[in-house]
Amino acid sequence: MVYWILKQIFIGPLVKLLYRPWTKGLANVPARGAAILASNHLSFSDSIFLPLMVRRPVVFLAKQEYFTGRGLKGWLTAAFFRYTNQLPMDRSGGEASAASLEAGAQILANGGLLGIYPEGTRSPDGRLYRGKVGVARLALLKQVPVLPVAMIGTEKVQPIGQRIPSIRRVGIIIGQPMDFSEFYGRAEDRAVQREVTTRIMRQIQQLSAQEYVDAYAADVKARLAQEAAQKRTGEPPADA
Repeated sequence: MVYWILKQIFIGPLVKLLYRPWTKGLANVPARGAAILASNHLSFSDSIFLPLMVRRPVVFLAKQEYFTGRGLKGWLTAAFFRYTNQLPMDRSGGEASAASLEAGAQILANGGLLGIYPEGTRSPDGRLYRGKVGVARLALLKQVPVLPVAMIGTEKVQPIGQRIPSIRRVGIIIGQPMDFSEFYGRAEDRAVQREVTTRIMRQIQQLSAQEYVDAYAADVKARLAQEAAQKRTGEPPADA
């Protein structure tokens, strides 16, 4: 109920008025039944624009840190994410990440729309990075279609580190559903997971026209953070 009120009465109309989001391919979203929306990830605001423009409720897997902040700001952020149908995603790997994906699997089992960012984190520079295989495992386990999604221009609305969004027009392109029935029954096969994920990322890249980088965005962010820290302290690079 709160989700509907926010979408239809409060946040939705205001966002549409200010940002005038354009869309292409909304008809590709099935009117009923489970499906995965696999999107590139350029900005914090991606999880706002996409659910607002899709008619059906979308449940997103969002990073766990959004739900664990302290103080008034942390409480408000956590409340916003919960009320906008977002689930905490533990990205540390292993059993913790598996448990988070299980929550997404339950959404699909109930016939819902699940939003997921295969890159695992926001792009540090606007390019498209290698996808993690969780999206493939979910699609194969629950035998559901995957719709590739391209968010356009959201990195200019709220770049990493910018707290207050800028007012710019953004776009959303939703591709045709991808059918992976040829791989059903092989959800735990790592080679199959990688092949399915690669196909999904290829479709996202075609829709978004982003430059593709065959590396994990999280690894690139870690390297950039290390280089920045070394620059501040004057330490030489690790391989120097």
